[in-house]
Order: sequence, then structure tokens, then C-alpha cells
Amino acid sequence: MKFKCLLKSLRPCLLAMLAACIFFPCSATFAAESTKAGGASEGLFLIQIIVLVVVGRLLGELMVRIGQPSIMGQILGGVLLGPSILGTVLPDLQQQLFPPTGAQNGMTEAVAQLGILFLLLLAGMETDLGLAKRLKSAALAVSLTGIAIPFACGFALGELVPDSVLPYPEKRLVTSLFLGTALSISSVKIVASVVREMDFMRRNIGQLIVASAIIDDTVGWVVIAVTFSLAERGTVDLKTLTTSVVGTFAFMTFSFTIGRRLVFEAIRLTNDKFRSDLPVLSAIIAIMGGMAIITDLIGVHTVLGAFVAGILVGESPILTRQIDGQLRALTTALFMPVFFGLTGLKTDLGVLGNPATLMLAIGLIVIASVGKFGGAFVGAKLGGYSNAEAVALGSGMNARGSTEVIVASIGLSVGVLDEKLFSIIVAMAVVTTMAMPPTLRWALSRLPMRADERERLEQEQFKENSFLANFERIMLAVDLTPSSDLAARIAGHFAAERKMPVTVLNIEPDASDQQRRQTGPLETTAVDAGAKAVADRVTSIADEAINREGETGQTTRSDIHVTTKLKDSDLAKVLAEGSEQGHDLLFIGVEPVSGAKGGFDDRLSLMTSAFKGTAVIVSSRGRSIPQEDKNTRILVPISGTQRSIKAAEFAFLIAKVTGCSISVLYIEEAMQARMHPRLSDNRYGHLEAFERIDQIARFNGVAVEKIVQEGSSPELSILRQSRKGGYDLIVLGVSRRAAPRLSYGRIPDTLVEAADRSFILVETE
Repeated sequence: MKFKCLLKSLRPCLLAMLAACIFFPCSATFAAESTKAGGASEGLFLIQIIVLVVVGRLLGELMVRIGQPSIMGQILGGVLLGPSILGTVLPDLQQQLFPPTGAQNGMTEAVAQLGILFLLLLAGMETDLGLAKRLKSAALAVSLTGIAIPFACGFALGELVPDSVLPYPEKRLVTSLFLGTALSISSVKIVASVVREMDFMRRNIGQLIVASAIIDDTVGWVVIAVTFSLAERGTVDLKTLTTSVVGTFAFMTFSFTIGRRLVFEAIRLTNDKFRSDLPVLSAIIAIMGGMAIITDLIGVHTVLGAFVAGILVGESPILTRQIDGQLRALTTALFMPVFFGLTGLKTDLGVLGNPATLMLAIGLIVIASVGKFGGAFVGAKLGGYSNAEAVALGSGMNARGSTEVIVASIGLSVGVLDEKLFSIIVAMAVVTTMAMPPTLRWALSRLPMRADERERLEQEQFKENSFLANFERIMLAVDLTPSSDLAARIAGHFAAERKMPVTVLNIEPDASDQQRRQTGPLETTAVDAGAKAVADRVTSIADEAINREGETGQTTRSDIHVTTKLKDSDLAKVLAEGSEQGHDLLFIGVEPVSGAKGGFDDRLSLMTSAFKGTAVIVSSRGRSIPQEDKNTRILVPISGTQRSIKAAEFAFLIAKVTGCSISVLYIEEAMQARMHPRLSDNRYGHLEAFERIDQIARFNGVAVEKIVQEGSSPELSILRQSRKGGYDLIVLGVSRRAAPRLSYGRIPDTLVEAADRSFILVETE
């Protein structure tokens, strides 16, 4: 039955492959005609790209359906189209489709080389340095032993094999260094995908496996870059080695200090200033190319520049999910199947027909597997992990995947490998990668979940499902009133806790626009100075929050991006553009909030309508908020609805950052509580609401006071409790009503007109 189900699921792939088999001979006929005149053919180039993409996609789909990484299908697709299969069965057809030399081959090789850079860029973007830092002690032990032992094994193998095996015996030391490097690395992409598939990404052991692979990958690419620089010079002398190591160290130091800020600013400016399609994507490609050129100039391989560029781009706070998805789509759809397909084309499995070569391949696979597994196992035991956990770590670190294939391709291009040794290493990468998923699944299935781990997982799941987890970038609209200062404080708290970039927009009266038109766009105006003052206030609040959290006794500055934006056109257009630039949370700190004839002021109606994200209205009223944040008292009215619970999340984040006190007020309307309970079929709906509040409080590590009141007028109960309890700030969840003017319903509208305390209205729908 299982076999029939598997066959049924594979039927679309098999039919598509049959259609491809009919297509390829037709393509080859066209290719033969197009190359009769000699030289490179654009038509044949397009056929080659299409064939590689289609075959890679079909076999990749097949691999995914049987529980293997898709890149294995792309490599096997290249093997199928190369001398190993198609070249044996139909040699003329294979030669016509993929000429081995000449300008035609150079065209596809150019795409492959560009593909290497994009793959390394993507690998860098997927590198979570934060995870590696959190588990640095244990991950370092696993990673370093997992690198050192297989490196020593690979180096020893290179020194002991006979000269007949080496492509250039006179460069034995460089080849030995390369083999040691090739055997010591892991593919973080494959490791992470299997751990994620097994739902172990948040488990302790899963995070340790991925963190170790990240360190493995990062250290590996630095070593690879230095090794290849030595290979290109053909010798290992002290001057060459010093130049490579010092150049790499200087590049890494610059990249993660000044370079980090430059990359962030380049992405932000491109995103905010350009109006053409996909400008940030172009900026990222330029950053990748620039850093790859720098590493090439200092004498190490371009792969290091592309990988580091990916790390910096991935950490950029301005990188939206849409841009990230576009870059991944381009790499996955085009460059991956072409590069891995061409790798398979260069792999001649016929060399394994030689007994000596076959024994070398088997020995390499055994050494690579045992060395990597043993190194990770030893590191895990040194870190105090159990045997079952150490086995899981060793199994997880044994996949070479795309990383190994990239290294082998570069080694072939710089002359460290010949076709025979290249084919052996690719075969080793395929075998170890395909063996890793089933062994890791088996090892992980034997690990029970600990109580502390279960609690942490619940907390992380709550964070992922949180209302606040959806926001990436804040726009702060101010007019230099007390409400602006309160909004700036709240924005600073959010920026510190969520690491969200903030853009300050000063919406001073239109007279300031006239002043700017008279002085010119490059002149500093009063509006610019006001926005800069608010931006400094946000930064100061964020710095204070970071220092409170650190508790080191030393004052440090946060790495929060706070910028200003000119209102150089009508307000609605500016806010709409802000939404398009990735701002999804708008803090409105302007006065007045209420209109002359009741309800909300017309300017707030315009702002909330123009901005396409979530709006938060902040109003400073009556008694001022204490300057010491911890002395602030927050009141959160709730009813058990999703709207009020989301607002509670907002309020508890403020309490977490500031350390202030917080109370929730459940208002039970006397008649409605009996007729239409909000959360249950009994009159104790507040108990279920308080359970949700307790979850939020535990997640934020905040103590909470819970109050229940019964009354026929919720708005009056809120105002009465705020005065009675001496609260400074009311946080209320609201949803916008369909009306020409802004309205959130009876309770919020009444609060706007009658409140004598500061309040925050949080749109939650």
C-alpha cells in the first residue's frame, strides 16, 4: 500500500521526465543546426539553461518526495546529462547538447560562477549569528572538534596517497590542505532544513546542531578562502600565508564594524529614496559584487566576500520579507539548478570503474563520515551532553551538500583537483548528504523532551504567534507637542526590545513647508531640527532600555537605526510612500486628537486612512508621565476579545522594557454578562481572559494586577478606575469602523473626548 501511494505521488514527476526525454533530442537537433557555423550559439546556450533548470527541478522534486534535499536531484540531473549516463548511452547527443570546451562552454560556466556568488550570498543571509552567539560555548566545542579531526584526517590522506592519484604531485601540500578543508566542512543549509523538517529547530539539541553548523560554515569559508589563495599562487610560503591571513582578518574586522553600518545605510537609502522597481535587490547584488571584488584584491577567493555580504544583508533591519523572498526566488529558480547541474556534468562516475579509484572514493567517504561524526561526538561529550545527544550532533554535522560541491568546483577551477579527484569528492558529498537525513531523523526521534525545554518552547511559540511579531519597521509621526514626546518614548521602548528601525516624520503646519520651499531642499530648517530632536530622544530612550537590560554597569549605545524624513509633499502621500517602503507600524503623537465638533480630529482621519499598516494613536493628557519609566502605572482594559488581548501584548512589552507596574481591568456588563458571555457559557468569562493575560505576563516576565468590575458603562468604569488607582497611562485595543471619519466605536471615542489621563489606542484589526 505504501509503495502504491509513493508511486502515485511520484507519477507527475515521472510523466514530466518522460516529456523531457522527448524534448531533449529535439533540442539537440536544434543545437547541432545552430552550431554548424562554429563558435558560440545563443540558441544552444538557452537550450542548455532550460534543460538544466527543467531536469534539476524535476529530479529535485523527486528527491523532496522521498525525503532528500532538492539539490541532490539537481546534482543527479547533471550526472544524468553528463558523460556518466547520457554520454555513455548517446554520446553524440550529449556532445551536441553540452560541448566540453570552447566559447559555448564558457557561456554556461559564466552563469555557474555567478551562481556560486549568489549561493554564498544566500548562505550568508541564512546564517543566524545570534543563535551561534547564544550557544557559543557548546557550539564552539562541537564545531572546532568537528573541524579539527576531519581536517587532520583529510590532510593525512593527502600526504599519504601515491603521486599517481594527485593531479599535480609537486603541489602535494596545497592539495593536502584542500582535502583537509573539504572533509571538515558541513552544509548549514542541509542541516537546518532537516532539523526544521523534524520540528527540532527550537529543541535544545536542534539549536545546537544548527549553531554548530553555522560556526562550521563561517570558519570553513574563511579557511577555504585562505587555502584557495595559496592554491592560486601554487606554493605555501610564509609571505603568501601571512598576506592571506592578515588580509582576511582585516577584511572580516572591517566588515563587521564599519562595513555593517555601510551596508545597512546603503539598503535603507536605496529602499527609501529610489522609486524604480526592485531597487534594494540591485543594491544587494552590488554589495555582494563589491565585497567579492575586495576579497579578490586582497588575495583570497571571492566566495568569502559574497558570504560575508550575505551575513550583513541578512542582519539589515530594513530587509523586508518581500525583498528576501525575491532574492531567494532568483537564486533557487535559476542559479541553483544551473550550477549544481553543471557540477553533475563534470562528474564522471566512470572513473569509479578503476579498482584503485573506487577504493580511494570509499576510503574518502569513510574518512569524511567517521572524522566528522567523531569530531562532533567528542565535542558534544566535552560539553557534557549525553550519548544520545552526541550521536544526534554527530549525525547532523555529517552532511556536505552544496558547500562541498561549491568547494570542489572551485578546486577544479584553480587546478587543485583534476576530473578524477573532483568526481570522487562530488560522490562523497552526495553519499554523505543523502545518508544524513535518515540518520539524523533516527537520532532525533530517540531524544525525550526535558521540562525546562518544554517551557522554553512554549515561550518561543507564544512569541512567534504574538501580534507584535508581525511588525518590522516603525514610522513616528510627530508635531513637537507633549504627545510627540510620549510617542517617542514608546517608540524607543519598541525599538530597543524588537530591534526595529524608526523613521521620524515631523508634520508641522504647512507654513514650515513654505519655509522649506524658500530656503531650498538642502538647507536645514526648523522642521528638520525638530525631527532630529525627536530622533535623538528615541535613540536616548532605546539606549537607556538596552543598558537596563544589560545590567553591566557600563553605558553602551544601542545599534538602533533612527532616521528622519521630510514632509516634502502632502501628508497622505508621504504616509502612503512610507507604507510602500516597509513601514508597517505608525505611531501618531500629534495634537489635537479630538475634533472641535467631537470625535477624532480630521488630520488623524487622513493619517490613518493614508497609512496601509497598523496605526497607534498616542495622546498625552492631564498628569504627565513620570520621567522615571519604572514609576509609570499602566491600565489595560480587556474584555477577552482578540482585540483587547493584542492591546495587552502591546502594553506588557512596555512594562517589560521599563519595569513599570501594570494592571488589567476586566469590565463585565451586568446584563450582557448573563445573556451573552464573551468567552464561555458561564458568567466567569474573566477567568479565561485572565489565563491569556497570565501567559503574556509570564512571557514578558512581568507581574500583573487583575481587576474585575461590573457595570453598565465600560467607558465610565475605565475612567473611574484610572482615577481611583492613580494610573498614568491607559492602553486600549481598537478596530477601525467603516465611516467617512475616523471612529473606533463608543468606548474609544468617549475616551478621546473625556480622558484626563494619557492613553494609547492600538489598532488590532
